[in-house]
Amino acid sequence: MTTIGPIARHKTAMVRSALSRPMGLALADGLIARGVTVFDYGCGRGGDIRQLEALGFEALGWDPAHRPDAEKIPSNVVNLGYVVNVIEDPVERVHVLESAWDLTRNVLVVSARLTWEARELAGRRVGDGIVTRLGTFQKFYDQLELAGWIESVLGTKPIAAAPGVFYVFRDEAGQQDFLANRVYRYRPRITVDPHEVYEQNREKLAQLFDFLTAHARPPKQGELSAEAEASALDASGTLGRAVNLIYRVTDDSHWEEVRTQRRSELLVYAAMSRFSGKPRFSQLGPTLQRDIKAHFGTYRELTNQGDRLLAAVGNKMMVLMSARSSKIGKQTPSALYVHRSALAELSPIMQVYEGCARVLAGTVERANMIKFSVTEPQISYLTYPGFDRDAHPVLDSAVTVNLRKLTVDWRDYSKSVNPPLLHRKEEFIGREDRRRDLYERLTAAEVRAGLYAHPEQIGSLKGWERTLRECGCRIRGHRLERVHARHVSRPIR
Repeated sequence: MTTIGPIARHKTAMVRSALSRPMGLALADGLIARGVTVFDYGCGRGGDIRQLEALGFEALGWDPAHRPDAEKIPSNVVNLGYVVNVIEDPVERVHVLESAWDLTRNVLVVSARLTWEARELAGRRVGDGIVTRLGTFQKFYDQLELAGWIESVLGTKPIAAAPGVFYVFRDEAGQQDFLANRVYRYRPRITVDPHEVYEQNREKLAQLFDFLTAHARPPKQGELSAEAEASALDASGTLGRAVNLIYRVTDDSHWEEVRTQRRSELLVYAAMSRFSGKPRFSQLGPTLQRDIKAHFGTYRELTNQGDRLLAAVGNKMMVLMSARSSKIGKQTPSALYVHRSALAELSPIMQVYEGCARVLAGTVERANMIKFSVTEPQISYLTYPGFDRDAHPVLDSAVTVNLRKLTVDWRDYSKSVNPPLLHRKEEFIGREDRRRDLYERLTAAEVRAGLYAHPEQIGSLKGWERTLRECGCRIRGHRLERVHARHVSRPIR
């Protein structure tokens, strides 16, 4: 084995003008909030600390090269961001992970670089990693390898936050609240009937309205913030009267649909909670306990139904039938494609199918299209950066999770001269999405112009551009135009 010489670890510290990826995820996932202390273990030049302080959070850090004299402070959230991958000694890696865990009160965020990031990195193989031209060391992990290593060292199963990023929770209640909040949520639009008293107090009742919508039940004492409860009492005198006022100005059918949706969310949560070990009811947070009692009566009933749902996902025919009967998404012979914004409108079976992939990969942050394979147990997270802007966005990258092989892989299309692209964008989005009419009008114009006559030719950028030229058309925004002599155009209606 090649002998490891001096390693320039200090050169791996980056100068940041924005939050690092792990800290951005923790903030987006609600792990960093007001009153939460953050400690950056191996903070480098302190970029995350400065960014968090600028946002009003309490953050401190230590680094052996750049802040060696700083005190290591126990904190609610501890970040071990891209540290273990730059340590060449496996024994020292273990010590660093254990030291960061010892400082953790609520959740430890661990991140490292993944194997696909090494594809274009030059260096020489040393130990279980490579030494780069700068003299720095990099150990690249497979997603499951990193998860397994964290669990073997800490004795606690980590939760995949994203590819290469994991959360390790100190207490079961915090972990279960996180998992329950991770379920995709959909709420139908609601119409409020005219009512003078309600209109006068709309703002005061807003947080109570949000609670009813999120939990499909009235709040118990202490579940609303002190400010929200005071506002509701000021509006109606008691919480009960405030709840009744909201129910009077809204339709019963809406709340029945909200209750149905909340039951589905809890079922998906129950199915997915099996992957971290079924928690005891007493280990759940009080609000989650009350939701379960309100919608299922007993925890046993919820978990029994969740187990049946998880078993259904392992049945290839059940997945196929659920995909083919979906009113959301674009059907192809081998898959169902759904925009991320519409995932909550899928059946519980399809949501758990995707949830199984997230157990392995976590959230693929930039991906906005999900491909549900119906021919093999596989989910692909596709990134189309121009989906909102471009009429026919092109594929930038794909993260594919194979549930049989337990692999997470990445493919880059950003440098392709002929990447895949999308048509009929309205088929991917939700039923009430405001963009649907715009997308449907463009598709109708393209069909009338004959652009879809040979679908096998238009699935990639060059084929689509060739078809537009041959038909004498071009796209501006989300409008199709006919190109005439001297470049004069007119819209196709």
